[in-house]
Amino acid sequence: MAESKTISQKLSPKKDTWVDRISDLPESLICHILSFLPIQEAVATSILSSRWEHLWTLVSRLDLDSETIGDSLSCGQSPNQGQCKPFSFGHIVSRLLTLHRAPYLRTFRLKFFLCRNCSRLDKWIGNVVERKLEELDLEIYGDDSIWKLPQSIFSCKTLVVLNLNGTIVLNPPPSFQFPSLKILRLIHIVYRPDSVFRLLSGCPVLEDLSFQREDLEGVFKHKICASTLKRLSITFGQSEFDGSYFGSLDYKLEINAPALEYFKFDGHLRDIVFLHKLDSLVQADVYICSFEARTFWVNWEDDRHQDECCADRVFNFLAALYNVKLLSFSSSSLKCLSYGSACLSHFQNLVQLDFKVNAWTWHMLQTLLQNAPNLEVLFVTHKSHGYLKHNVCWKEPPDDPNNLTSCLTSFYYKGIGFEHELEFVKYILKEARVLRKATIHVRGHDRKLKGSIVKKISTFPRCSMTCLLTVN
Repeated sequence: MAESKTISQKLSPKKDTWVDRISDLPESLICHILSFLPIQEAVATSILSSRWEHLWTLVSRLDLDSETIGDSLSCGQSPNQGQCKPFSFGHIVSRLLTLHRAPYLRTFRLKFFLCRNCSRLDKWIGNVVERKLEELDLEIYGDDSIWKLPQSIFSCKTLVVLNLNGTIVLNPPPSFQFPSLKILRLIHIVYRPDSVFRLLSGCPVLEDLSFQREDLEGVFKHKICASTLKRLSITFGQSEFDGSYFGSLDYKLEINAPALEYFKFDGHLRDIVFLHKLDSLVQADVYICSFEARTFWVNWEDDRHQDECCADRVFNFLAALYNVKLLSFSSSSLKCLSYGSACLSHFQNLVQLDFKVNAWTWHMLQTLLQNAPNLEVLFVTHKSHGYLKHNVCWKEPPDDPNNLTSCLTSFYYKGIGFEHELEFVKYILKEARVLRKATIHVRGHDRKLKGSIVKKISTFPRCSMTCLLTVN
């Protein structure tokens, strides 16, 4: 009570009306607060008082972006030290790192457009890695310039997170160690032969790897070998015109990650091989946008053979994910997926399936359902915007193998534009014996047509007497 009385006296309008409580905080706490501010605002606090003049130099996080740091930090000295004059972003960064004196740096982020002089960029990296750096995030771009990752980075024993994005050449030394690195993201960078394998060989505790490339010209071969890896995200290529890609897509990726729990693939599927069974896999998200550039002058037989090979590639790819519990699958409108037998593995552990079905993948959905005896939750979204004569539609299997819907408790469907979609919904409602919830979203703008579809679905027989059916 005595303490609260003192505070109230200090805040009394009759006495002191202004109390600087922030300046009374411990220096370490003030620095922690400043670390959440943009660097230009943190530096600006140096004009508040003599105590604040150097506090910004002790923050443990530096985020430097050439697009956002301009006139607000266009001086080579503290604002209270004299006349300010404009400098380039490179000079600003050099000055900041010279003045910054924190012995421990938790995070250093740099977004920089590279011109010609790479030497000072090497000096910046050498400066920060000596301060027990934990997270390094580099986004470097240049018109005609590429930047070779300096060797000083590979001597940083405290690094936990490493993000590399842009025109950065990865060429690690033959022998090095990142003993603490757990998260690694490689986005659009330039590789040397075996550079990925050598990099991962020096990461004994790596758990999360993201790998992304848009420019796939030329042959690209790498091996991902990490016994501790739990999360792997791969993005290859950039879709154009709903899956078409003009250029070479010749790549081979070998993956040896026996502890993998999460896997994501997005893009152009070419040649991906799993060298070890994924016995620990829990979740997989797969989106396939295309395969490789088409040769427009091949004859019909060759074209059909190529389509069958592409379809088999997808089925073999999915078969490697047999142990997954949560699976999401989507593809662009690739006619080739309608070919082949869709022979998939037995998905014994699959409990949730999110399937974006289109005109060519109904048979894939049917095969997955027949091979997932323990499926509990099913999300299906119909992606087609039109109907063609040769579309592959849903076809009810000739007999129910007694495991297709024996565990299904929740069913969500979004679409309903064609008759075969209604047949699919009708089949699920008729066969799902323990279904508790079914939600159907009917799309379209014709209210009368939607009303008739809603009424029709409401009359479908349901095997489960406890199923709550919602149609909207």
